[in-house]
Amino acid sequence: MNRGFSLTVYAISAAFFGCFLIWPILQILQGGFFVDGEFSLVFFAEVFSNPIYLEGLVNSFGMGLFSTILALFLALPLAYVADRYEFRGKTICLGLALLPIMLPPFVGAIGIQQILGRHGVFNVILTKLGLMNPDMPMDWLADGRFWGIIVLNALSLYPILYLNTAASLANIDPAMEEAAENLGCRGWKKFFKITLPLMRPGLFAGCTIVFIWAFTELGVPLIFNFQRVTSVQIFDGLKEVGNNPFPYALVTVMLVFSIVLYLIGKGLFGRNTFTMMAKAGHASSAKKLGPLGQTLCLSLFVGVSFIALLPHLAVILISFSSDWYNSILPTGWTLHNFELALSNGLTVPSIRNSLFYAGVATLLNGAFGLAIAYVVVRSKLPGRGVLDTLSMLPLAVPGLVMAFGYFTMAQEGKFFGFLNPIENPTWLLIIAYAVRKLPFMVRSAVAGLQQTSETYEEAAQNLGCPPVKAAFKVTLPLIMANLLAGAILAFSQSMLEVSDSLILAVKQEFYPITKAMFELMSLLGDGPYLACALGVWAMCFLAVTIIGANLLLGKRLGAIFRV
Repeated sequence: MNRGFSLTVYAISAAFFGCFLIWPILQILQGGFFVDGEFSLVFFAEVFSNPIYLEGLVNSFGMGLFSTILALFLALPLAYVADRYEFRGKTICLGLALLPIMLPPFVGAIGIQQILGRHGVFNVILTKLGLMNPDMPMDWLADGRFWGIIVLNALSLYPILYLNTAASLANIDPAMEEAAENLGCRGWKKFFKITLPLMRPGLFAGCTIVFIWAFTELGVPLIFNFQRVTSVQIFDGLKEVGNNPFPYALVTVMLVFSIVLYLIGKGLFGRNTFTMMAKAGHASSAKKLGPLGQTLCLSLFVGVSFIALLPHLAVILISFSSDWYNSILPTGWTLHNFELALSNGLTVPSIRNSLFYAGVATLLNGAFGLAIAYVVVRSKLPGRGVLDTLSMLPLAVPGLVMAFGYFTMAQEGKFFGFLNPIENPTWLLIIAYAVRKLPFMVRSAVAGLQQTSETYEEAAQNLGCPPVKAAFKVTLPLIMANLLAGAILAFSQSMLEVSDSLILAVKQEFYPITKAMFELMSLLGDGPYLACALGVWAMCFLAVTIIGANLLLGKRLGAIFRV
């Protein structure tokens, strides 16, 4: 690999991450720890002494912890069954397991409200069964909004843990488990003594992402009108960000919590990775089951997928309904919602905006991510591991924290004031999307390069082909499936990014699709129906992209969510 090219990529990457990853974080730390230019812990300490802020932190931590535990209970059995057993309909089941990630959790919140609301589907069913007084229906979400948020987060995020777990199981050398069986270690004992420890790094990676995303979730608490969480308190504090230091202190606490918890988890669960011999024919180790076993495996996948997709199903039904009140199914059906959604002055520009923001961000990610991956895998440059860590850091830093950092660093009078989102958030949104989704592109490219022998390039260079030209002519076509998978994920996730969209898009003319859905859901009348119609469009789009990426990468898709 050309050393000059590697140094150029390293320098550009360092400048980019310095400006749009490290600098926003430093702006937050400065606002939280410095008062009138002097270091102070006053506001930081006030967060822990103020009962409102303290309750928000406790609730946020609980959201992250219990969402991760529930997601793990859903993902681990699915991944184990998928890896170890063959059963009819397995391919379809694997696709179903990924579908819940196709819609932002806050859109699914509208479906949950339709199911568990005072006059929702669940109460109607209980009433018809004679288990509830129709004059005194229970509002399941009145006092249970906290647990409703946890369940919705877990149902939306468990595919990330599933992907990591499946990838970890695929990397286990069967010889190690066979050796344990020969020594009398079988069944559950073998799972807990051999299999689970070998899976630990992958499980840690998935749990870290799920915890951070659930810990900082903004959309679902807003839709549920649950104010007692730190993310909503930060969102409300944006209106006073110029004069009130407490939003900075809250974001600082959230950032410190995420980093400390990550480091603790890394120390407890990320150590002692095991090196295994290359394995051959791992897929052949899957056992073929009889009729009963196949039925049980199929029931597990269908049951979990059905529960996880219930909010999405409700959103679809709402989008096609003209009236759905106090009944199991809508009492009126229509396509008018989709007609309105495609002619509404808010929705159509938002689709166009999102396509532009996500498209440009993905192009930046494609070029930038491939260059970084090439330096990390192919070069011998000292410090390339630091570059790899920086490129994956956006997965570990909460999206809400990054969005707040971008908002504050681009305020009028600051160095990046020309990117002020209050005036025009276009380029700041593109940068935010590019930074947040860059790990998908880098990890996909790294996986492809690691699986492609460098000898092909060396042979081309021996025949007189320059190094850069050899990379484009020889290696690039060989890793194209990985690049396409990374680009698909980066683009689709950018289209449905929540934190950056809600915080940075201030003017209606610049709303991306997620901000438009959020605004529509808060309107009376046709608003929720239009939001659901827009959500169905987004759902179909992202479902195609996720399934496409899974077909291209298979079990390697889980490696994209590693930190």
